[in-house]
Amino acid sequence: MPDSAVPPVDHDLMANALRALAMDAVEKAKSGHPGMPMGMADVATVLFTKFLRFDPSAPDWPDRDRFVLSAGHGSMLLYALLYLTGYERPTLEDLKNFRQLGSPTAGHPEYGELPGVETTTGPLGQGFATAVGMAIAERLAAARDPDLFDHRTFVIASDGDLMEGISHEAASLAGHLRLGRLVVLYDDNHISIDGPTELSYTEDRRGRFAAYGWHTSEVDGHDPAAIEAAIAAALEDPRPSLIACRTTIGFGAPTKAGKASSHGAPLGTEEIAGARKALGWPWPPFEIPQTVLDAWRRAGERTRAEAAAWKTRFKSLSEDRRTELARRLAGHLPEALDAAIDAHKRALVKSPAKVATRKASEMALAVINPIVGETIGGSADLSGSNNTQTSDMAVITADDFSGRYLHYGVREHAMAAAMNGMALHGGFIPYGGTFLVFSDYCRPAMRLSALMKQRVIYVMTHDSIGLGEDGPTHQPVEHLATLRAMPGILVYRPADAVETAECWQSALGWQHASVLALSRQSLPQVRFTHSEENLSARGAYILAEATGGTPRAILIGTGSEVHLALEAREALEADGVPTQVVSMPCQELFAIQDAGYVSRVLGHGIDGVVRVAVEAAVSFGWERYVGPDGAFIGMTGFGASAPAADLYRHFGITTEAIVEAVRKRL
Repeated sequence: MPDSAVPPVDHDLMANALRALAMDAVEKAKSGHPGMPMGMADVATVLFTKFLRFDPSAPDWPDRDRFVLSAGHGSMLLYALLYLTGYERPTLEDLKNFRQLGSPTAGHPEYGELPGVETTTGPLGQGFATAVGMAIAERLAAARDPDLFDHRTFVIASDGDLMEGISHEAASLAGHLRLGRLVVLYDDNHISIDGPTELSYTEDRRGRFAAYGWHTSEVDGHDPAAIEAAIAAALEDPRPSLIACRTTIGFGAPTKAGKASSHGAPLGTEEIAGARKALGWPWPPFEIPQTVLDAWRRAGERTRAEAAAWKTRFKSLSEDRRTELARRLAGHLPEALDAAIDAHKRALVKSPAKVATRKASEMALAVINPIVGETIGGSADLSGSNNTQTSDMAVITADDFSGRYLHYGVREHAMAAAMNGMALHGGFIPYGGTFLVFSDYCRPAMRLSALMKQRVIYVMTHDSIGLGEDGPTHQPVEHLATLRAMPGILVYRPADAVETAECWQSALGWQHASVLALSRQSLPQVRFTHSEENLSARGAYILAEATGGTPRAILIGTGSEVHLALEAREALEADGVPTQVVSMPCQELFAIQDAGYVSRVLGHGIDGVVRVAVEAAVSFGWERYVGPDGAFIGMTGFGASAPAADLYRHFGITTEAIVEAVRKRL
């Protein structure tokens, strides 16, 4: 029978399929969150059957609408939607293995585990703010290729998402930029884990978003016609939209509906049996009647023709334009970049520059940005301090997204999450600046950058006590160690302008998150011979050999302390102590080098060699390089307010201290 002759399936049956799968999977796993999927099933059904543009057979279609389940604890709602609409995974067997080891149906949606999961959403608020970044990226893409990009970003968010501070930052930014293609469906169920939201959450939610410049509305979240009308109205409004969907958590459960007890635990066999009866769903666990499954599969095919038409338009582009856009979408870098960086390094060797590495970063970006047109820069209200805007970067505004530089305002956390969204969207490489000490404000989003392996580059300046008079509140002493402890992120701390260029080149070349820790104060150049190889990409390298070849002392430095190690080497060699200096701009990259290279750099196998590390930060982690008999010159506590030179002397981070540490151990 042709599709047009197939009788339509009742909305309630389709929504109840979502509820049943959520109940059954959580019950089988003996853990999970059935309440939100059951409460938002009607909203999700309307969205996926009436509005969302997607193609399960082409999940990476660049012009698809993005759907973000910010309330990630309700992951079974998303998994059920993906299964029912016809994605290759999850299979029904995957749903039966919900929350089990090795299954792609993890407790919270994890990017990369399943097609159709646009982002990892664990900590509440992150999905909301990441979606703001996706909506920014859509506007950027549409400004560049209006005939190819015209999609929307839809979010299901919870009370918890809106309570988290990051949602305030991100909503404010979205309103400022008038991201009219962003629609947030708020699960307004009046229940939190502790009980009724009135225990802690009594503000005017719609009023708050209206003040941010959003379009807001309220709807019965179990009335499909009302939901459809509300979404349709949101799509016509030029502002971002918040639709408060008044729902009942655990909808259909006879004794737990509307209660916190349905939030984060299996309903139990008796309650599920009662829910099946109340919902009119007589089928056994994990069984979806064919007519209902067919209806969902037709929903999955609803915009397949649009995806095919997009591919046709893409193929009709001129060869140059098609090649360039394909390169960007694939995440590949222009071939001209390496030669340009090499020329920049040669120029620095020929005419050394004594500059702060934050300035050296700006110099490198002046080379990179004209070639890598997909970089999108920004800063959390510190553009002049972070040196993140180059002369060729026009500012992005609500009226003009053709620019490449975004003023995030004092919203470090939202900046980091939005950059995740931009990277996940595809076609852009976001970088954003703030002070290294404020990485604390970015950390949850940075962790997701690392977890999802997204090429997001954090330009963190004022990286040590060398920032001086602003004092200990602004002097990061523990931040390098804590960021290095985070798996999946590359922490670069370059010593001069040459290393800064190499660190930028390396960061761009990895599909990983990166941090560039850069100095406020000017630093002397330490590299005076050209190397076509990117030495910083090795993580560590021998900057100065010991006289005679075999060192008695090895000094290891990063960033602004490398030149102190070089000065100490001069003093030690003058006293007849052969001394090798190692610059270690990136510990993570050094950790993946072959054993022979590591041994050569650190002098493994040399009897009696003394190793001393120097870094204007705490010592945590350095013991792996200096060993039990080595020394560390750095910080043991917080800093102080004074000029940088005075602070280095006060805290004993000096050439003399390095020399004395070696002499004491020889």
